Amino acid sequence: MDVNSYKGVENGKVAVSEPVKTPDKKKIILNAFVMNTPNHLNPGLWRHPDNQQKNWNNLDYWVNLAQLLEKGKFHAMFVADTAGIYDVYKSDKDTAVRTGTQYPVNDPLYLVPALSLATKNIGFGITVSTTYDVPYALARRFATVDHLSKGRVAWNIVTSYLESGALNHGLDHQVPHDERYNIADEYLDVTYKLWESSWREDALKKDVEANVLADPELVKYINHKGKYFKVPGPAITSPSPQRTPFLFQAGMSTAGRKFASKHAEAVFVAGPTPQFIRKSVDDLREQVSKLGRDPQSIKAIPVVFAIVAETDELARQKYDDYFSYVDPEGALALFGGWFGLDVSKYPDDLDLRKVTDNDTLVKSIEQWAASSNDSDGLWNKWRVAKEFAIGGRGDVIIGSPATVADRLEEWVEVGDVDGFNLANAIIPGTYEAIIELLIPELQKRGRFWEDYAVPGGTLRENVFATPGLPHLRDDHPAKKYTWKKDEPFPLDEEGNLREGNTSEETSDGQNKPEEVTGPASDEPVAKRAKVSV
Repeated sequence: MDVNSYKGVENGKVAVSEPVKTPDKKKIILNAFVMNTPNHLNPGLWRHPDNQQKNWNNLDYWVNLAQLLEKGKFHAMFVADTAGIYDVYKSDKDTAVRTGTQYPVNDPLYLVPALSLATKNIGFGITVSTTYDVPYALARRFATVDHLSKGRVAWNIVTSYLESGALNHGLDHQVPHDERYNIADEYLDVTYKLWESSWREDALKKDVEANVLADPELVKYINHKGKYFKVPGPAITSPSPQRTPFLFQAGMSTAGRKFASKHAEAVFVAGPTPQFIRKSVDDLREQVSKLGRDPQSIKAIPVVFAIVAETDELARQKYDDYFSYVDPEGALALFGGWFGLDVSKYPDDLDLRKVTDNDTLVKSIEQWAASSNDSDGLWNKWRVAKEFAIGGRGDVIIGSPATVADRLEEWVEVGDVDGFNLANAIIPGTYEAIIELLIPELQKRGRFWEDYAVPGGTLRENVFATPGLPHLRDDHPAKKYTWKKDEPFPLDEEGNLREGNTSEETSDGQNKPEEVTGPASDEPVAKRAKVSV
């Protein structure tokens, strides 16, 4: 990706884009960005005495965290996941195992029933790959947890990127990038047919006197036959409160944005600065509009790492304390997995911008350095480790509530984003500070709600702040699959949408392959610039 191709970058240097014009201040969506593992984005910090992430196997830890976040009015707990071990660095598993770098990692979906019982309003975004799972089983699992949570579940759709994940799921090698999105496109169409089409909305009768649990005439086979999947149906679960879970998608490559414009309701956008990601957000909204969707209905959510304290000086002290626990090799293991690049073979004193055997590495480091507040000096592998050790690929903001809020508002106005996945250094400390210090500042500025928009409502209702919107919006392309009361079954005998229900997109999973010109959010991006005191 050419950094100079992005709006807000002139002559290789970051410039300020014009703010998005809106009549009112945009309310910010806040999610907690976590992972069911001892170290998510900060290798080594599991050792910090105040960090409870070392208790990731303990359900009480997760219940306490969910209740804390709900107290702070977070929209959702967004749970990342990975399909394999980070074994690119040094070409083995040992660094990831020793440092606990996103390893071991438990399945995130199994948290939902317990956490939904312990809370009333907060949602749960769960990451699952379309490359290594089958749509029939996934549709069943998500419908189940959507029932149990009363509609508070989101699916974070990823296509996966680790070679180790491919090998451990029975493949000889990773599926090519654009083909993964072709698979995902058909995969989503199958799940829509199961969630939206197979059961008419009034099929479940529970009529004791007539001895009819569900009307057989209102439950149909879907008969899907595509390039990648053959799924006859019918859906094995009844329609859940949201029918289709709220759809969150990670991926901002060209193919990823095309996929998101058709399917996603919120998108994980990645980039070092708001200026850097603005062109991708603009392009995404334009593609959404071409499909007849409201361009503001798709929510752009970057990851941000905020260290908040009463003053800028105290926040810097916090950062320095956290940094004393980081593990540089763990950071290089993350870098290796995200970029597919092993820097262990290069000498300690080699500036990685001068590597002669890997153009991808050189380009990545050059973009990274260009967007950094501290771009000078030797960009060797240990400099890379230092930059990645806290916050991963997200913007790191260090300061008082006012300092952090100013930067978040810059992201909203310049980057046209709708909210943030807030990463953490330690749990619960990071989120306690955000709740006690940052959120009141955002509320004072009119940027964050005082309470859930729909208390006890579905996640979709709360994200859109719209009571009575538990299901997909009418302008979502998948709405054509919905079998409504007193309407004909939307599919024909071949499992395709009947004439009159079809959109411009086909349902055979065949997106035209496109050149990847920018990194996906489930793939690496250039490093962020740090905002500090």
